[in-house]
Amino acid sequence: MPSYTVTVATGSQWFAGTDDYVYLSLEGTAGCSERHLLDKPFYNDFERGAVDSYDVTVEEDLGEIQLIKIEKRKYWYQDDWYLKYVTVKTPMGDYLEFPCYRWITDEKEVVLRDGKAKLPRDDKTQILKQHRRKELEMRQKMYRWKEWHPGFPLSIDAHSHSDLPRDIQFDNEKGIDFILNYSKAMENLYVNRFMHMFQSSWSDFADFERIFVRISNTISEYVMQHWREDFMFGYQFLNGCNPVLIRRCTEIPKKLPVTMDMVECSLERNLTLEEEVKQGNIFIVDYELLDGVDANKTDPCTIQYLAAPICLLYKNLENKIVPIAIQLGQKPGPDNPIFLPSDATYDWLLAKIWVRSSDFHIHQTVTHLLRTHLVSEVFSIAMFRQLPAVHPLFKLLVPHMRFTIAINTKAREQLICECGLFDKANATGGGGHVQMVQKAMKDLTYSSLCFPEEIKAKGMDSKEDIPYYYYRDDGIKVWEAIKNFAEDVIHIYYESDEVVCEDVELQAFIKDIYVYGMRGVKASGFPKTIRTREKLAEYLTVVIFTTSAQHAAVNFGQYDWCSWIPNAPPTMRRPPPTEKGTVTIEQIVESLPDRGRSCWHLGAVWALSQFQDNELFLGTYPDEHFVEKPVKEAMAKFRKNLDDIVNTITERNKNKKLPYYYLSPDRIPNSVAV
Repeated sequence: MPSYTVTVATGSQWFAGTDDYVYLSLEGTAGCSERHLLDKPFYNDFERGAVDSYDVTVEEDLGEIQLIKIEKRKYWYQDDWYLKYVTVKTPMGDYLEFPCYRWITDEKEVVLRDGKAKLPRDDKTQILKQHRRKELEMRQKMYRWKEWHPGFPLSIDAHSHSDLPRDIQFDNEKGIDFILNYSKAMENLYVNRFMHMFQSSWSDFADFERIFVRISNTISEYVMQHWREDFMFGYQFLNGCNPVLIRRCTEIPKKLPVTMDMVECSLERNLTLEEEVKQGNIFIVDYELLDGVDANKTDPCTIQYLAAPICLLYKNLENKIVPIAIQLGQKPGPDNPIFLPSDATYDWLLAKIWVRSSDFHIHQTVTHLLRTHLVSEVFSIAMFRQLPAVHPLFKLLVPHMRFTIAINTKAREQLICECGLFDKANATGGGGHVQMVQKAMKDLTYSSLCFPEEIKAKGMDSKEDIPYYYYRDDGIKVWEAIKNFAEDVIHIYYESDEVVCEDVELQAFIKDIYVYGMRGVKASGFPKTIRTREKLAEYLTVVIFTTSAQHAAVNFGQYDWCSWIPNAPPTMRRPPPTEKGTVTIEQIVESLPDRGRSCWHLGAVWALSQFQDNELFLGTYPDEHFVEKPVKEAMAKFRKNLDDIVNTITERNKNKKLPYYYLSPDRIPNSVAV
């Protein structure tokens, strides 16, 4: 009688094994096997990390094996099992791989297909078409869209992390408990002794070192030492943790009535301001989005303030970007002066602090939350709803969706919810952050997520004109590597543009993102359909780059750049100055966050800057969803390209006081998971 050798691999996560009854049956083109008992209680098979083999004998040959059915029946208590994969050796000596990489919970049956990626058109038999359809029907019931706030991209329909499908939950929920992690961070940073001191101001700038000096590192310590300097202020617009706002100024806006007399002493080329603009030496950062946003009112004992500044910057003869004018409000007038480097020292310093505080708010809520976390969640939900596990694009994208829905759900549960941790230290807490996302949606366009296109649209693409923009340089290298990888995979499965058009599952994925993620807004520029391999490669690059590189660029530098509180105040306790010549050091210190809020802020930026345990970095794919040799060769080529980028960045950073490494592929996690 024919005999099949079945090998079953159990995951290595904690509690991945099972003591339940496990049954297997094979389904082929010539028939089905009976249900075979593989494991029962106390047999010690399917232990964590185990690979177990069994002989399955059948009465007659089953033909080509199409499906494997795995059943788990409870023995005593709830015992989830993480099944990595199953391999089958046929009587003819052929090996078939059946990837799973899922949790099997309760008393459920899981039906697995051969690991070869297939488009809908490739399935010829009714049984495979039916399996494909049933999988998507089940997923669409599990992964439902829900509106968290009006105007937001839709998110997952789940109130808490425990409500999520088991497959997308964190392995250890404690590891991503924000309250626990922030408290642990503050304890590790030795700042918990200040936590009760809300409303209590620091004495002076040096006093901030009491919560800083124990945890200094190369960049954060350099920031502490040089944060007052105009060079450091300007440098952060290029290579800090929010390097996405600066743009070349083509015309001085009427709402910023800067004159030549004001800035003449800052210009170094003997040109007028208008001539400097024409030569491309003037840059601008406008925080207009903050205008009209309500400041945090959750603590009646502390009034908090926001501003919507406009900052004009200049590329000097050393090619350094430095500030030359700051207006702290959007409407010019006598009570909204333009602050200049030639003003009194503390006037100019406080103006820069207000810009840094405004930059922090835009970074946290728009650059970080909206444009990486929420957008990545849209990609994730659409993928699970519209692409079955056998689809090549599911196999390509699923590593880049790891834990994204889970971290966002946990954030809505603890961090950015009403009375959440975000309210404790941030001036945009208490609802201001919601208003900001709603306003920022109008600028969330497809082209703005295409990295090279967005850089060019801002006039920041010239390496010759702006030589020290490492975020741009490294980002374009990583973008091109991802795009080349996406193109290689696409050309394996899509032989022509016509095949792209015919892929109904791909088109449903694209439509879901447009309709639910972008709320069907035509002005977003998100496509409703994809009709060419070239556009598909670009679209997949947007998805993978956003979920990996873009998030890394704006997330993991938070401790480096924001731990020195005066450089990134999460709140201001005095209103912006309305006249010059009155600012004192005491007024600045009283404007900055109190001791309690400083500690919450420090714990937050520390926790958010840490990689996950067992982090998987870009190009690392231990779960072998793909089994075909051509794709594995494409992956190896991708990793080689990424390694070359790492070497280039490492070489450039040698002996730099301010190394830029946030877009080094060995520091880019595959997905948004923190």
